[in-house]
Amino acid sequence: MTWWEAVLLGLIQGLTEFLPVSSSGHLVLGQHLLGMDVSEAGDVTFEVFVHFGTVLSILTVYGREVIDLIREATDALLAPTAIPDRYRKRETFRFGVYILITLVPTGIAYVLFRDFLEGAFADPRLVSGMLLVTGILLLLTLLRPHPGGRLSPLKALVVGAAQSFAMIPGISRSGSTICTALYQNVKPETAANFSFLMLLPVVLGATLLKTIDLVEQGVGTEWLPLLIGTLVAYGSGVVAIKLMIDFVKRGNLQYFAYYCFLVGGLGLATL
Repeated sequence: MTWWEAVLLGLIQGLTEFLPVSSSGHLVLGQHLLGMDVSEAGDVTFEVFVHFGTVLSILTVYGREVIDLIREATDALLAPTAIPDRYRKRETFRFGVYILITLVPTGIAYVLFRDFLEGAFADPRLVSGMLLVTGILLLLTLLRPHPGGRLSPLKALVVGAAQSFAMIPGISRSGSTICTALYQNVKPETAANFSFLMLLPVVLGATLLKTIDLVEQGVGTEWLPLLIGTLVAYGSGVVAIKLMIDFVKRGNLQYFAYYCFLVGGLGLATL
C-alpha cells in the first residue's frame, strides 16, 4: 500500500464512518477501484488501524460523555441493589442501558449471518444496490420534519435492529440508526449522539476481532501507511461527527440521499 492509497482509504473511513453514506460500502468500492484484494493480510492490518482512528474520533468529541457513562456503570456495579432507582433518576445511566440494549440484536445478527456478511464484502454490485437503500432511508426522514421525543428501551431495541441491518456493506450504520430514531420521534440531537456513542462498543469489538486475525496472519503492511491512514481517519472522523450533528439538527439528511443515489447508480451501471 502506498502513502497516497493510505490517505485516500483513511479519509474514506473517517468521513463515511460517521456521515450516512456507508463506510464499509465505500471501502469495498475504493479497494475495488484501486485493484486491491480485500482478503490480503495487509488490508486486515490497515482496517484494524483505521478503525482505531475512528475510536479516537469518538473519544475526542464525546470524551466527557464516555467518562460519565463509565462512571455510572461502575457505580451501578458497586451497588447493584440500587440499579432500579438509578435507572429512574439518572438520565446518563438510562442512556448507557439503551446502548447495551442495541448490542443484543447486533450480536445476534452477527452470529447468525456472519458468513453472508463477510461474503458481501466481495460483491461491489451488492454494495451499490445497498447504497440506493440507504438513500431511501435518508429521504424518508422528510416525513418526520420536527421530532421531539425521547429514547426508550423499545426504541433503543429497534435502533439496534437497524444497526444489525447496517452490517451489510452499503447500508450506512449512522444513517440507518439516526433515521430509525427520527422515525420513532426521537429528538434529532439525541438521535445523533446516541448513534455515535452506541458505535463505540461495536467498533471496539470489531477492532478486537480484526486484531485477532492480525495476530494470526502477521502485519502485512509497512508502518508508514498504517500511521498515515490512522491519522487521516482520526482527523476526518472528528470533522465528520461535528458536521453530521449539524446536518441532523437542521433536518438536511436528504442531501446525503442524493449522494448515495449517485454513487449507487454509477456502481450498478459500471461494475
